[in-house]
Amino acid sequence: MKFNDIFFSKSERFSIGIEEESGKLYVSIPVSNRMVDYEEYFEIDKTSFDLYINNPTSALSFVENCRKREVDNLLIIQPGIDRGVAT
Repeated sequence: MKFNDIFFSKSERFSIGIEEESGKLYVSIPVSNRMVDYEEYFEIDKTSFDLYINNPTSALSFVENCRKREVDNLLIIQPGIDRGVAT
């Protein structure tokens, strides 16, 4: 998989992009476990992608839901046993 960030918010710690091989659109957040820092990628639809790209602040509610693990059904890659926590 090749994740290509189109937008990144350093202050709010999330990105919006396209997974190039599948064409899936996503929002990602940084997470950390005891061993490594990595990103979790949550699939979004085209309407949400367009909204978030044009107005990144509108993504903050969704980003918070990702951090709270309330939308895990949208994870593009399922986490391993030692799942990280949002940073």
